[in-house]
Amino acid sequence: MSTIETALNQTSLKQKVISQNVANVDTPGYKAKDVKFKDSFESALANNMQTFRTDSRHYELNRQEPNGAEVYAKRGVSFNESGNSVDMDQEMAELAANQIKYNALIDRMSGKFSSLQNVIKGGR
Repeated sequence: MSTIETALNQTSLKQKVISQNVANVDTPGYKAKDVKFKDSFESALANNMQTFRTDSRHYELNRQEPNGAEVYAKRGVSFNESGNSVDMDQEMAELAANQIKYNALIDRMSGKFSSLQNVIKGGR
């Protein structure tokens, strides 16, 4: 569940960055920003998970916290006459994709809680 929580935090950060870009669409000289998750995601996948072992026969798993997401100015974008680099069509597409990811993560988290609730109730 901590991996889902991290992913939810990252999609939340992406939402904030997109909102900031949209809010500054008419600000002269504003440079559009983006969030880089790929390095963080790949490091999380490369690292194993650490667990509390209650028996020596349990598998040894190591977990390292993934690095945080990095907010950066987008590169390779065109600027309009005021020096602003926000592309509203691209921002709206990224917003829709981010919303889909967020909803999928919420559904997954809800499924985890439903499973735990089922176990607590004894399968009834």
